[in-house]
Amino acid sequence: MYKYGKTLIKKYFDEQSFVDSDIGSYNDFMEKQLNNIIEENKEIIPTIIPHNIDEFKIRLDKIWSVKPEITEADGSKRNIFPVEARLRKLTYSAPTYIEVSAHINGVQRESFVTQIGNIPIMLKSKLCHLNKLSREEMIEKGEDPNEPGGYFIINGTEKVLITIEDLASNKFLIEKHASGTSEYVGKLFSEYGSFKIPHTMERPKNGIFYLTFTRVKKIPIIVVIKALGFLKDEEITKFISAEKQYDEVLINLIEFASIKTEEEALDYIAKRIGVTQSKDVRVERMSEILDKYLMPHLGIKKEDRIFKAYNLCKMIKRFLRVSRGELDVDDKDHYMNKKLKLSGDLLADLLRLNLKVLIGDLLYNFQRMVKRGKFPTIKNLIRDKLLTQRIYSSMATGKWVSGRKGISQRVQRLNYLEMLSHLQRVVSPLSASQENFEARELHSTHLGRLCPIETPEGTNIGLRKNLSLLCSISKESNEDEVVKQLKNLGLKVVK
Repeated sequence: MYKYGKTLIKKYFDEQSFVDSDIGSYNDFMEKQLNNIIEENKEIIPTIIPHNIDEFKIRLDKIWSVKPEITEADGSKRNIFPVEARLRKLTYSAPTYIEVSAHINGVQRESFVTQIGNIPIMLKSKLCHLNKLSREEMIEKGEDPNEPGGYFIINGTEKVLITIEDLASNKFLIEKHASGTSEYVGKLFSEYGSFKIPHTMERPKNGIFYLTFTRVKKIPIIVVIKALGFLKDEEITKFISAEKQYDEVLINLIEFASIKTEEEALDYIAKRIGVTQSKDVRVERMSEILDKYLMPHLGIKKEDRIFKAYNLCKMIKRFLRVSRGELDVDDKDHYMNKKLKLSGDLLADLLRLNLKVLIGDLLYNFQRMVKRGKFPTIKNLIRDKLLTQRIYSSMATGKWVSGRKGISQRVQRLNYLEMLSHLQRVVSPLSASQENFEARELHSTHLGRLCPIETPEGTNIGLRKNLSLLCSISKESNEDEVVKQLKNLGLKVVK
């Protein structure tokens, strides 16, 4: 058995590497996420434009990167390999280009391709010169033939992006509350682009279900469901539970039976959160808040409202079943309720933030020139060094989006095993100074996924973990494909 096991593991490492998941995540970032980030910021509309123009907008289109290259002092460009970047204290990065067009009164006037910045390239990724090289070719290029890759070279220093462990987004979890007015509390983190909006469901002693998200604090859920266009009490009751009626639901429906239309429900919520304008403005503003900030992962359009209402009904049902003891309370430390943010996700967060800074800089320079009575060309206003410097700075210092520190670390090279261990590190965002006993404990779902032994002693115990040898991290699945398969099995979509 030992002989066969040894052969299988050897075969596994002939085809896979310790850092395959990280490299896969980075490739996904370069191929898909880059374009998705540009899509989010596709149109840039200045507020100050020349008086003889009715409409002016800047469009960002396709974005792509080439393989790492270096521009020498004489202006010549050539390919650069990691060994040269280490020796000359350079950054192993690739120029990134973008298509930009300017539109005046709906007509395209200016279109060009420009460099938007330099993005650091992960060793052994698809854009790296070392990708798919044999051992002999690696030696020829001056590289270690056992080079695993999965890290970056910033100003000649090898840097690794540490995998972050976080609670899974878009998942409704119910936990028992030790303090507060509600015995059970339901939490959902709705993720849309760069936003992550926490939603809280609770039921105090009066039996009314309340929902809290962003500026909307403790609003009765039944009113929110009615505001989303799901008005009939009978249908709401059936949707929550068709097989058996819950008295708790009837109490909530009777309490707000006077609210009969969508408009009344929107106005009720608007008054509760302190919107003081006229009724029409209140209703419109409230509709906008519900579209944008209520479960945006389900959609931000008017037609998505009904699906949000259905989801709220299902959340109430689950909350009731847990509070009655029919279902167990969710375990936050179960690895099914966790997600790992790899290099690709971390770089996407960084780029998303810094792209907004670049767009802000572009708008400022454009509007400043317009005020002076000039009409500048867009090409001269894009400062590619701004984006490059900000990305390099974060990767060199480890200071990341949302105030996180220590995301980028210098690769430990004391020996080969320590290096592999560092490339497989997983860090919890919880504070080392707080107790958090449950989060630090070894969970049964860690076995086979995380090493049960390798964790430091002291304040970081249980918060700093390492992936197990044969662990591979699953990628995000394609929702459309899953829905298609479910429909083939007989799933019907409720309209």
